[in-house]
Amino acid sequence: MRFDAKFVTSAFTPAGYPRWDRAEVALAGRSNVGKSSMLNALAESRNLARTSRTPGRTRALNFFSVSNDLAIVDLPGYGFAKMARTDAARIASMMNDYLGQSERLAGLVLLIDSRRGPEREELDLATLAASRSIALVAVATKCDKLRRSERAAALARFKPLGVEPILCSALDGEGLDHLRRRIIGCARAARRAAALGDGDDGAMDLRPR
Repeated sequence: MRFDAKFVTSAFTPAGYPRWDRAEVALAGRSNVGKSSMLNALAESRNLARTSRTPGRTRALNFFSVSNDLAIVDLPGYGFAKMARTDAARIASMMNDYLGQSERLAGLVLLIDSRRGPEREELDLATLAASRSIALVAVATKCDKLRRSERAAALARFKPLGVEPILCSALDGEGLDHLRRRIIGCARAARRAAALGDGDDGAMDLRPR
């Protein structure tokens, strides 16, 4: 299974979002969690999403079409490593606009380093997804860096999210097919429900502290 993903556009405001009927599944995670590498691995492409040694390079919402009824939205990484406070605040506002208001958002894939587990920002994102009845998919990334003896403890750290994480590695491919199926499932569930979200004024506090 693979995604035939194609870059469509970048957007900074709702006015720039694509006008289409695709269900959108967003990828969210910290600046250093490896979102671009994960997106490239899902699409089996080396350069669909630009990777960088410097975390936090993604500064816009990047929209990728996957099929006639599915799109992936790569969100800017939070944590805001080496970023001016004004830029961090602008990105936080941009993310909150999308996550809190997009009518096409059918699922949120939350990428979390398997070695650290969820923290305040991830729990806030999970709460926001629940408030909008958006499917939440937790992904424990970089699992190739875990010893077999460390996996049970790593999974236990994810319990506060309330969903079972997918152990995943962009490097060796573990978990990628499972993640693709879950993403496709989000779009199918949205179509079955005949509605992609009710909208909500909940917002995640992503401002730098």
